[in-house]
Amino acid sequence: MEFEVWEPYYERILKDFGFSRAEDERAAKVLDSVLGGRRIGPRTISKEMSGKAVTVVGNAPGLGREMNRLTNVVVAADEATSTLLAHGQIPQVIVTDLDGEVSDQVEANRRGAIVVVHAHGDNIPAIEKWAGEFVGRTMATTQARPFPRVYNLGGFTDGDRGVFLADASAARSIRLVGFDFERPNPKDQPAEVKKRKLDWAATLIKTLVQRPVEF
Repeated sequence: MEFEVWEPYYERILKDFGFSRAEDERAAKVLDSVLGGRRIGPRTISKEMSGKAVTVVGNAPGLGREMNRLTNVVVAADEATSTLLAHGQIPQVIVTDLDGEVSDQVEANRRGAIVVVHAHGDNIPAIEKWAGEFVGRTMATTQARPFPRVYNLGGFTDGDRGVFLADASAARSIRLVGFDFERPNPKDQPAEVKKRKLDWAATLIKTLVQRPVEF
């Protein structure tokens, strides 16, 4: 997605949550300076997904019962990585802002998963702690204006960023597994803020993605 298309949505999100664009931009620069691993761009990820059925996996309760719905290409949204690893599944791609069990994401990256690390104004401490730990293929993203080696393909939460990534990579189809847009995970606090984020994620998926998404 071109940034000029994404920017009006981004500005509405900033206003809705009171986020700082300047802090988002600062976080992106920090991420670019410390992200470890072998840096790649969207073209490399497109080779993994183009023309293929892609499943984007969230970590709603009961995810473990939906493992039979995964396709050959799996994109894990942040802490869904831990559940997938517990079931013997290494995702092809992990989309993360580093607030899950990041050590599992580091391990999955070591074992071949591409990790797409996202910077926003609230996760600079996590970036400084974890971003340099990755040793495999990595890509940096921002929700602000992109710059060389830091990309913006659209999306707000880890889950819908995974969907936008699959869409930008010309996936044949996109399926969501382990998502519940109505009931935030009980661990996510405050719940009302998480619900507003999920509302935005659902809206963005429905209005911006050109390929039909199977919920």
